[in-house]
Amino acid sequence: MFIDEAKIRLKAGDGGNGCMAFRREKFVPRGGPSGGDGGHGGDILMTSSLSHNTLVHFRFNPEHKSERGEHGMGSNMSGHSGEPMHLRVPVGTLVYDQDTGELLHDFTQPDQTIIVARGGRGGRGNQHFATSTHQAPREHELGRSGEERNLRLELRLLADAGLVGYPNVGKSTLISRLSAARPKIANYAFTTLEPNLGVVKVGDFPHEQSFTIADLPGLIEGAHSGAGLGIQFLKHIERTSVIVHLIDISDGSGRLDPVDDFKVITAELASFDPELPKRPTILVASKADVANPDKLKKLTTYAKRRKMPLHLISAVTGEGIEPLKYAIAKAVAEHRPAMVNNEPSDAVKPKAPYPPPFASARRSRK
Repeated sequence: MFIDEAKIRLKAGDGGNGCMAFRREKFVPRGGPSGGDGGHGGDILMTSSLSHNTLVHFRFNPEHKSERGEHGMGSNMSGHSGEPMHLRVPVGTLVYDQDTGELLHDFTQPDQTIIVARGGRGGRGNQHFATSTHQAPREHELGRSGEERNLRLELRLLADAGLVGYPNVGKSTLISRLSAARPKIANYAFTTLEPNLGVVKVGDFPHEQSFTIADLPGLIEGAHSGAGLGIQFLKHIERTSVIVHLIDISDGSGRLDPVDDFKVITAELASFDPELPKRPTILVASKADVANPDKLKKLTTYAKRRKMPLHLISAVTGEGIEPLKYAIAKAVAEHRPAMVNNEPSDAVKPKAPYPPPFASARRSRK
């Protein structure tokens, strides 16, 4: 099941309370205060992982709570800090604060880790309140509450190239020929109900290159406003650097004008994001084995006038597949964005645990 949106509720661990105690041992008169500190509450951390490709594990488990810190004890024994909780998300996940709409982080690389909810600090025991004039303090601090947050997670596929076009133009068949992806293929519209990712390898070792390609469910007119499946999956094309636009030039599509098909889908992309039509686009005339000559001629003339690369292919017979593969690889290599050092901001970087106050006065519990 492909789930690309989820809302979750987080509660970091509360800090433990500081202890009020006095040392009472034989032959130790005036032992003084010996209340230990409370342990710190566990943080909740989020890490990007290549082993996850959907948010389904959050859809059915939306609430997450980390351990609280233990309370301090006598003999200057500090409470144990709560264990942090680690949540894993797919690469390409955007984390939003649901209450404010603020984008907290965009996971564009694997193994990035941020703190999404910080645990509460443990309270100090009465040992820290002793002074020369106040040698038997009864003051101690309560632990602070851990952060509570409501987050919205949104997954956007990270692909170098994206296949777009009307339903049933051959996108799924093409990605199955280019990569090891095996999407459902059938002769009816909206066969593909979720995006499919494939890895395409070009060339031989040691000059082998690879790129990722996404098969996005079919778009129709009005997709940007919710028609068909478009609004649900248009966001996944925002991260692609190259658009591969498939046009059905056979008579089986029921559409008469291939140029009009191209303009309609391009208009839908522009309505969703005005920058999308400006990206490098490779025009592909599919189903060449049953092509209508008039449609092919009209599309070829339009592509020449627009100075767009046009490839004639048949995913069934394999005609034109290899040249298209190398053309996509070349376009991806030229327009793939440089790797950006997307380090988490100081506000969400994992930090060292809270430093214990007056650490020299503490003793670890055995």
